[in-house]
Amino acid sequence: MNIPAELRFTKDHEWIRVEGDHAVVGITDFAQGELGDIVFVDIGTEGQTLDRETVFGTVEAVKTVSDLFMPLSGTVVELNPDLANDPAGVNSDPYGKGWMVRIKIADAAQVNDLLTADQYKAVVGA
Repeated sequence: MNIPAELRFTKDHEWIRVEGDHAVVGITDFAQGELGDIVFVDIGTEGQTLDRETVFGTVEAVKTVSDLFMPLSGTVVELNPDLANDPAGVNSDPYGKGWMVRIKIADAAQVNDLLTADQYKAVVGA
């Protein structure tokens, strides 16, 4: 299981990569493995400002549908356009081409509340 040290994580299995006052968000390798083959990603929150832990979309796998939660408060400024035609990119490359959204961070201090890679490893038993 891949858990990159440079990312931050939530207990709900989202990852976040901070890039200045923006951040890229996706689901973890653990999450995509638990979900199985992802067949559809539905994110209709582009342009919306959302609070931390608010649902920003859903991911549909063969066996279930799962909500996606904002790891930080912020505005969704970009959706990954590749997911419409290749939702399985989340399975093959969850930290790369399988990213979900880019957000403008509203409160950078919230990053400190997220899990480090080591803390996330403890959550998933890795």
